Amino acid sequence: MDGFVAEVEGSLRRQLGMAVDSFWRSSVRNRILAFAFALVVVILATAYGTVLLNQWNAPFYNALERRDLPAFLLELRNFAMIAGALLVLNVVQAWLNQMTALSMREGLSRDVVDQWLNGARAYRLSVSSPLGVNPDQRLHEDARKLAEMTTSLSIGLFNATILLVSFIGVLWSLSSDFTFQIGETRFQIPGYMVWGALIYALLASLLSQVVGRSLSNLNAERYAREADLRFSLMRANENLEAIALAHGDETERRHIHQSLDGVLISIRHLALALTNLTWVTGGFGWLAIIVPILIASPAYFAGTITFGGLMMAAAAFTQVYSALRWYVDNFGAIADWRAALMRVTVFRAALTSMGDRQNGAGEVELTRSEDGTLRLEDLEIRTRVTAEGSEAAFRFRERAVIIAAGDRVMINGDQGVNRKLLFHAMAGLWPFGKGRIALPAESDIIFVPQSGYLPEGRLRSLLAYPVASARFTDADMTGVLQLVGLAELAGRLDERARWERILDKDQQMALSFANILLRKPRWLVLHDVLEGLEPETESRLMNILSTELAGTTLIYLGRSMAFATATGARALHLERSGETRA
Repeated sequence: MDGFVAEVEGSLRRQLGMAVDSFWRSSVRNRILAFAFALVVVILATAYGTVLLNQWNAPFYNALERRDLPAFLLELRNFAMIAGALLVLNVVQAWLNQMTALSMREGLSRDVVDQWLNGARAYRLSVSSPLGVNPDQRLHEDARKLAEMTTSLSIGLFNATILLVSFIGVLWSLSSDFTFQIGETRFQIPGYMVWGALIYALLASLLSQVVGRSLSNLNAERYAREADLRFSLMRANENLEAIALAHGDETERRHIHQSLDGVLISIRHLALALTNLTWVTGGFGWLAIIVPILIASPAYFAGTITFGGLMMAAAAFTQVYSALRWYVDNFGAIADWRAALMRVTVFRAALTSMGDRQNGAGEVELTRSEDGTLRLEDLEIRTRVTAEGSEAAFRFRERAVIIAAGDRVMINGDQGVNRKLLFHAMAGLWPFGKGRIALPAESDIIFVPQSGYLPEGRLRSLLAYPVASARFTDADMTGVLQLVGLAELAGRLDERARWERILDKDQQMALSFANILLRKPRWLVLHDVLEGLEPETESRLMNILSTELAGTTLIYLGRSMAFATATGARALHLERSGETRA
């Protein structure tokens, strides 16, 4: 793994720094800051109302103790006013919470997706790191959890802090006059109940740390296994025809069950850890009902406080303890949040570091030529590193290759040479090797793989992909469909379908050529696109290359005699360059 990515993975500070940097660059930053300011105002108002409600305890319970009905009814009216205002504030805070979480998710999701689909990083990550195998978990579920949990935990922490600041002074003042008597000795402990709340919360926090320290790693492991399961399901769904034809249902079912077993095992481990943590959080939670009264009872039985004072002190203790034990109550959520933070920031770090290290050591230099030619200078393409640390490599037999505008070139090579890697290197997708590739302007060149991509959507969008379909008229689209032998699709331009399942291989390649005819590139690089086509389709497409694209520079990677004969292409040869040490 890249050193920067490993550093981010092992450092919470670096993860937070990357998250803050992403937020600060986000287009929704000002909206989130506005919501945050409104939340601060509402939380402060709620804290003030809670203090008033705590002060209401003393006169209310004293009125009960005196059996004073008019005072009792007056305090009920006061309660209705305070509780009504707090209810309104709670509703407003709930709405602000949701809007803040929504904006956080929008900003985070857009940022990670933009980093993923930037400069072919997604593909390069998929072939160079395990992080790129199933990124949908990090792009969707982890980003959602991180946004929502960051909002929830941040608001909870701020709310707990405000309550602590508000009530710790109240509790200190209430317990400063508590007088205790042991035998003939009477004494006072300044802030007696504050110290009790601190000790009680500290014990709960320490026990939670000990019991729940493995939760972050367990949550991260669960997310990874969930991603594996979803990938298995998606892969099976995308290849249902091939599975059915090969009678591979049992094998696929076994593979999916294995992925499911991984999820279930990780959830069992997580469930055991959460169960153990519940012993701590639940136990201290139930004890909190009686503990404040037990702590204050010596002063009450000594006669130094009234019953109303006792209840007011107990309520203030509960507020202070609730604020202090926020970390205890949310230990599992914090562990879950840290796991999501690590997965999202490590993924983002891997993407950004890929962009930073282009043309680095051990990589092909990819540039733009100044004279409009395509140059391959001292180029050597290396394959994936083996377990022994060595790499197979190949290069051109011709040391310096220059392809001028209008040329027709066919590139083939020795048995076992992977021409696809050269195709990807020219497109900027495979950086491993050495030498230099100088391409003409990016807008002038189109790369056509052996198996094209047909996005889901209207047929007119597929014909124009990746440019906007509005750039072409219906007459343009109908014309190119007729040229490539797909005239029957001319009336279906606005139809939405899974076209990769409707069209066969020949039709899909013909559709790719229709796209080429619409876009009219000056340079066209083809990877073995004629392989396995019907003779009629091959002949039609070759006619298009030699007539309709007569002014286009053609580079064909593959062994097609039809291409060589029809275009008179000159041949370039790839050969193995031996084994080089990594």
